[in-house]
Amino acid sequence: MLVAMGLSRSLAKFTASVAVVVFLISCFSFTSTDAFDPLDPNGNITLKWDVISWTADGYVAVVTMYNFQQYRHIQAPGWTLGWTWAKKEVIWSMMGAQTTEQGDCSKFKANIPHCCKKDPIVVDLLPGTPYNQQIANCCKGGVINSWGQDSQTAVSSFQVSVGQSGTTNKTVRLPKNFTLKAPGPGYTCGPAKVGKPTKFITGDGRRITQAMMTWNVTCMYSQFLAQKTPTCCVSLSSFYNDTIVPCPTCTCGCQNNGTQRENCVDPNSPHLASVVSDHGSANSKANLAPLVQCTNHMCPIRIHWHVKLNYKEYWRVKITITNFNYRMNYTQWNMVVQHPNFDNLTQIFSFNYKALTPYGSLNDTAMLWGVKFYNDLLSQAGPLGNVQSELLFKKDLTSFTFEKGWAFPRRVYFNGDNCVMPPPDSYPYLPNASSRHKTSLLSLVVALISSIAVFFFV
Repeated sequence: MLVAMGLSRSLAKFTASVAVVVFLISCFSFTSTDAFDPLDPNGNITLKWDVISWTADGYVAVVTMYNFQQYRHIQAPGWTLGWTWAKKEVIWSMMGAQTTEQGDCSKFKANIPHCCKKDPIVVDLLPGTPYNQQIANCCKGGVINSWGQDSQTAVSSFQVSVGQSGTTNKTVRLPKNFTLKAPGPGYTCGPAKVGKPTKFITGDGRRITQAMMTWNVTCMYSQFLAQKTPTCCVSLSSFYNDTIVPCPTCTCGCQNNGTQRENCVDPNSPHLASVVSDHGSANSKANLAPLVQCTNHMCPIRIHWHVKLNYKEYWRVKITITNFNYRMNYTQWNMVVQHPNFDNLTQIFSFNYKALTPYGSLNDTAMLWGVKFYNDLLSQAGPLGNVQSELLFKKDLTSFTFEKGWAFPRRVYFNGDNCVMPPPDSYPYLPNASSRHKTSLLSLVVALISSIAVFFFV
């Protein structure tokens, strides 16, 4: 009985320990997709609201959106910005943008406002808008580049004339409850905060003017809020092993059972074009959902890392990005790769490259994106739905090795979202390391069994 009681207590301790470990793992899994991004710790979208003049019943303001994120851009159909007025404000007119609804303006008889809603929703105007409706940095269909790719196109602006709002710094009330969709969810915006008035330099550079009042809003991105499932995965292969490690099964979802696959499209279907068009919808929200090829991973994007060649002083990698989404052409796409040998990157072919060094001298992260007018457009799923490049690294003899998966990336992002990697124990191993791998695995199992036996009976 004493042995049984001791065994029972030991089992309870073991169960509690396992529960703690599971809890810690779950906490880590959640925080890794939270708003903080370790590869872009200062990345955010900042809204700057500059009151440039007063009117009879309000003010005229220029609202500017700065995308300070290094590698997360806003693609078509573009950003959507919303807020709630603090009082009974109306929007008399806008330039460079428009609200999606006018609202109830029936109490106005002569001059009808552009929008009377308490919570207006604003979208960017499209390219080709008449010049008399434009301002600087507007009218790009809501598409904003990332700061790391091109800071000149990482800005969007519009002008708004607000009425019934107060005409001094003391009577104006800041809007609240800001929301940003880019184009879907994922961003959380903080409250508006009054800051130092923005200063503007005239065209000739000889005079500086100043805003009457300025407030800022900061919006942070969280992949966990953007989607509940991953959007990309990574597969691996090498010249020294015939094994091709695929994306983990059901990474981004699983195929529906049965012959009717409603959540994916068979690429071998004899009527592929009609099948894809039948899945389309007039509802724009539905069109944002991926329509993917039927694969084992069901991800819209797959990134394949192939260790291609080994030279005396260099080694070469081939990267292929494949689009399995029939609903999306990825414009201004980018990917981020973390690998310790990026500090000795010698040459890259057909991609643009920028080193990301958020922690100073540590240079192990690279941002890659397409060359303009060549491969900056990743076409929808099909024969043309892929882009590829090769990277040439110089070996650092103090750290270089093909053993234990060292040649494969530590982390991969596509368009700012973390891609799912295969489990490390499935990586291609060197042929002469296979026997050692099996032996070490057997030794690990024996040691684990021995530890458990000691835990329960000692």
